[in-house]
Amino acid sequence: MDEEYDVIVLGTGLTECILSGIMSVNGKKVLHMDRNPYYGGESSSITPLEELYKRFELPDSPPESMGRGRDWNVDLIPKFLMANGQLVKMLLYTEVTRYLDFKVVEGSFVYKGGKIYKVPSTETEALASNLMGMFEKRRFRKFLVFVANFDENDPKTFEGVDPKVTTMKDVYKKFDLGQDVIDFTGHALALYRTDDYLDVPCLETINRIKLYSESLARYGKSPYLYPLYGLGELPQGFARLSAIYGGTYMLNKPVEEIVMEDGHVVGVKSEGEVARCKQLICDPSYIQDRVRKAGQVIRVICILSHPIKNTNDANSCQIIIPQNQVNRKSDIYVCMISYAHNVAAQGKYIAIVSTTVETSEPETEIEPALELLEPIDQKFVSLSDLYEPTDDGTESQIFASSAYDATTHFETTCNDIKDIYKRMTGSSVCVALTPFAHVFPFPEVSVLKHI
Repeated sequence: MDEEYDVIVLGTGLTECILSGIMSVNGKKVLHMDRNPYYGGESSSITPLEELYKRFELPDSPPESMGRGRDWNVDLIPKFLMANGQLVKMLLYTEVTRYLDFKVVEGSFVYKGGKIYKVPSTETEALASNLMGMFEKRRFRKFLVFVANFDENDPKTFEGVDPKVTTMKDVYKKFDLGQDVIDFTGHALALYRTDDYLDVPCLETINRIKLYSESLARYGKSPYLYPLYGLGELPQGFARLSAIYGGTYMLNKPVEEIVMEDGHVVGVKSEGEVARCKQLICDPSYIQDRVRKAGQVIRVICILSHPIKNTNDANSCQIIIPQNQVNRKSDIYVCMISYAHNVAAQGKYIAIVSTTVETSEPETEIEPALELLEPIDQKFVSLSDLYEPTDDGTESQIFASSAYDATTHFETTCNDIKDIYKRMTGSSVCVALTPFAHVFPFPEVSVLKHI
């Protein structure tokens, strides 16, 4: 280990593994270490089921009704992939898809007045939806047509809207959309966690809705994908990519000290040896003195013996409970997958509820979501602190990732990856992943080949 590296990466969460892969492909000499004996860090999938019971310190073993323990792969942090989103483009362009198989998530639903409804995202679905009255449907359809035709490079498509000035609140007013429609548009289509977006220029929101619609158009049932055997497969896929391009991996490797000289990182000490480096990437747990707490997320893993009611017996789905529907500041999310994804025993379902904590009684905050899941066979409750770096790392050359938020998709994680890469190199990782172009000289594939 007493060697010089360009980059040392601490932690094998998805953010760290993607950056490790990118750096290795770009010819950097990379050492990747994790104090744990397994890949994934916070974003790992736990197997067998007995291990999940131990992790949450449950006194009993899983009952026989849960089936074989090794049939379970339970995600600690639930997220889906947008079919046309940034992570899928990274997977395709780097060919990490060769290590993974995916399934389309069967439905996306939104909560209104104590019930759940399928999220309408096309003109046809809008006209058929029970979420809106007849006149509201027509107005919403006009809005969707406007979004579908919108091109930020063609002012003829703006219809009197200035995308860099007009707020989203004013766009909703222009189409005379009611509060319920605004709720599911902003939170179930544009996937915002709060209503802060209403008062800023509308360009990003329009592009988010277009991403949702384009992702939906890929495979039809929903805009989301999920890897067979759980999300823990994702960091391992990028770790393999790094290894192919010369990256060195060490699991179960304690980190004793991050070695600094004149305010810059110069190495990492482990078991008495020092590996020297020019730059360091890590998750927040490795540098507690360089991060600050930015909030908390509650997640509840629920094992069920039935699909969620009113989802057409879907084997997988997402439910978003917009903040306004339950008098909160941030949304509540439900991700549900099942035995169909090789993550649970036959006939079993895993629903994971998550939200940003707002009170001193977080379990009470998620009751509206838990009520949708009844009856629940077993619950596993976790509270996670959200940490973010206190500086951008350009002085110390220590680049910390942000903790995983409560959202059910990877777009915020990908934004963090792009931001770290830009701070490290001065150049951007665009969605086409230009840094890979010289190594992967093949055209971008339009669909995931394993679905």
